[in-house]
Amino acid sequence: MDQRGLVERARRGDHDAFAALVGASVARLDATAWLIVRDRELAHDVVQDALMRAWRDLPGLRDPGRFDAWLHRLLVNTCLMAIRHRRRRPIEVELEPIVLTADADPAGVIADRDELDRAFAHLDPDHRAVVVLRYFVGMPMADIASVMGIPIGTAKSRLNRALASMRVVVAPADTESERSIEGHVA
Repeated sequence: MDQRGLVERARRGDHDAFAALVGASVARLDATAWLIVRDRELAHDVVQDALMRAWRDLPGLRDPGRFDAWLHRLLVNTCLMAIRHRRRRPIEVELEPIVLTADADPAGVIADRDELDRAFAHLDPDHRAVVVLRYFVGMPMADIASVMGIPIGTAKSRLNRALASMRVVVAPADTESERSIEGHVA
């Protein structure tokens, strides 16, 4: 059955139709939430909250064809609310296993990943959400703006500022190594 049909059945209270709608995307929702909130347990809780809200608010969904975008919007908003509620709680970062190719430098891959994680941690939640939706979920900017409930220009601006902020965190290490190399060459 197509997505519209599943949404219509779920609106009438069909639990199996709702499970079919969200079942395939739960892992991606969980990963998206983790990238935004940066806490594995909180991400699981956020996904559960978002799914409960989706079930409760499904009858109010105007366009069944936009279910995925609507669900992502619920998830992002739930993530941002959760972050606001736990501002002072320390963030624990859990690294996923790294899969290396035969020609990859393991130390370099770990260092790059650590550097990216540090840069990502410096972003505020709204900027982090835009980066996650763009580069992890693969959403076009128009959909990101819709999901976050902001104008497309604001979404583009947040993405540009987030990337610039990440470059500032990453760049000092690059600049220092370039200076030390230049100092040894001269």
